[in-house]
Amino acid sequence: MYLIDTYDVIVVGAGHAGCEAALAAARMGCRTLLTTISLDNVAMMPCNPAVGGPGKSHLVKEIDALGGEMGIAADATAVQMRMLNRGKGPAVYALRAQSDKGAYHRYMKNVVENTDNLDLKQVQVMDIIVEDGKCVGITTELDEEYRAKAVILCTGTYLDSMIIIGDTMYSGGPNGMRPSVGLSANLKKHGLEILRFKTGTPSRVDRRSLHMDKMELEEGDPENHAFSFMSERKDRNKRNCWLTYTNEKTHEIIRENIMRAPKYAGKIHGIGARYCPSIEDKVVRFADKDRHQLFVEPEGLDTTEMYVQGMSTSMPIDVQYAFLRTIPGFEDVKMMRPAYAIEYDLPDPLQLYPTLEVIKLPGLYSAGQSNGTSGYEEAAAQGLVAGINAALKIQGKDPFILARHEAYIGSLVDDLVTKGADEPYRMMTSRSEYRLILRQDNADLRLTEKGHSIGLVGEERYARFLERKKKYEEAMDYIRTQRFTPKEEINRALESMGTAPLTTGTGADQILKRPEMTYWKMMEMLGCPAFDEEAVEEMEITVKYEGYIARQEAAVRKAARMENEKLSLDMDYLSLDGISIEARQKMDKIRPLSLGQAARIPGVSPADISVLMVYVKQRKGKKGAEERRLKIKTACPVLEMGEAVFVGNIIFRADTISV
Repeated sequence: MYLIDTYDVIVVGAGHAGCEAALAAARMGCRTLLTTISLDNVAMMPCNPAVGGPGKSHLVKEIDALGGEMGIAADATAVQMRMLNRGKGPAVYALRAQSDKGAYHRYMKNVVENTDNLDLKQVQVMDIIVEDGKCVGITTELDEEYRAKAVILCTGTYLDSMIIIGDTMYSGGPNGMRPSVGLSANLKKHGLEILRFKTGTPSRVDRRSLHMDKMELEEGDPENHAFSFMSERKDRNKRNCWLTYTNEKTHEIIRENIMRAPKYAGKIHGIGARYCPSIEDKVVRFADKDRHQLFVEPEGLDTTEMYVQGMSTSMPIDVQYAFLRTIPGFEDVKMMRPAYAIEYDLPDPLQLYPTLEVIKLPGLYSAGQSNGTSGYEEAAAQGLVAGINAALKIQGKDPFILARHEAYIGSLVDDLVTKGADEPYRMMTSRSEYRLILRQDNADLRLTEKGHSIGLVGEERYARFLERKKKYEEAMDYIRTQRFTPKEEINRALESMGTAPLTTGTGADQILKRPEMTYWKMMEMLGCPAFDEEAVEEMEITVKYEGYIARQEAAVRKAARMENEKLSLDMDYLSLDGISIEARQKMDKIRPLSLGQAARIPGVSPADISVLMVYVKQRKGKKGAEERRLKIKTACPVLEMGEAVFVGNIIFRADTISV
């Protein structure tokens, strides 16, 4: 082996997790190396050409609030933006951007290449270097050696990955890239437990072969949007999407060929994503459905490739052509890239602390799709967490762990390291029990202070945040203090808006709480002052949902008592009597950091937690007694018989205590 260089942090893999991890570590002052099998892989979008959507937009907004890059990149390269779930409550509003895949890759690669403290190299990592039980570097297929204080694995779907299309199976990575062969086996040798998952992607078709007049047009929003508060809210709509549907003829072709599908033929052994099933799975599992919707999405501004969202499959190529041509608008379709399934290895996330460091191998971190998630947003969020914590550990600072009530990122990481992943994990709003207070619109208000305190949010971004916060506080101050009296002109205006007149003096916030009322109406008809658009949006949600928010905040305070009860890392769970064997084994493996985390481990019952609480109190009592003895010993090392000394407000005598 030839030692090439030494770094603070090495990141293996330059996908969405790897980019965020490397950027975070470098921006926090660590000399960082980002490695990739191919420089063309940097922030590549091998699946859908989009960022955001239900649950996922919350992650992007939180990444941005903490100082990450995904939101800014999505804004810079979007070709369409839409706010989803507008017919539902604000907790599930979800911004989604259609991205130009090539532009996104080029944008992120440019950011990485021009970031101080960060090197980008094309290498094939073969193994990690372990010395004295710690990870201290990597080796490559060219017998190169790179040393580091921390290594972050962001290997995505590349570990021993296998492409599957009908009867054809070959070693390969996404979009025709090289797989990572050898690293998975070496991780096993170092004691890591490895799982095997499966995911898939639809075909890409040539736009020129489609009949758009037979599909439903899906335009972007007329309103201006942005993921990042660093980006201008503006019209980003440059391309349209289209909606079409499968039909009974489509389903008939799939059913007739179902045993040619690799999954049903027993050729796929990896566990697939339940929330993103293939079209053959949909036809089998939802046999009562006579059609399934398909979104036809542009891959970019400079390509005719279109992505068929909802049509993931690994069926043979002749079957793919046959069922595609039954779909309205696809009668003469030409395929540019076939759909495929991909199987890949990944480390079991139950081996990780909430910092994403491997429990039994200090210095090694794991983040992204290689932790069992699906989606660019989930990967980027984990990469950010791992990069931050690797930098903090190197700097000798406390770890950065977001609680479930603080961020969707907190729920994502906690679910992975506490419950594990028995299938590819997808972030959804339903996974957060605190979703009403963890909205996408208030991510910056929740998290930017934290990002600034750890050194990731720079001064320009922080100044922009303080200005945003000031505007919100001004809007809130007005709505809380302004009152309206039942004057004739006020009541006439209220009645014209379809709401009841006033009978007594009423606060502006109480008027705004009326279901039919908006602040924009109050500005127009009642003469209320104009505020920043984002500040008004945040203020209106806060006022209208005040009661629900208060209940969730009470639940947070209740849960905090369990979260604040910390558990020692050296707790000997296997020797604890009164706790079930299953609970002891699982807690010994997961090493929970708090009673709250322990209570969320599958297989750990409330009775187990009650017993564990007793042990924690006993341990605290013993620790406290030992600290008192040490304090006395330090304060009075030698006493003559009968001599007394004050320790705090307690008198100790030499004839009553041994020192």
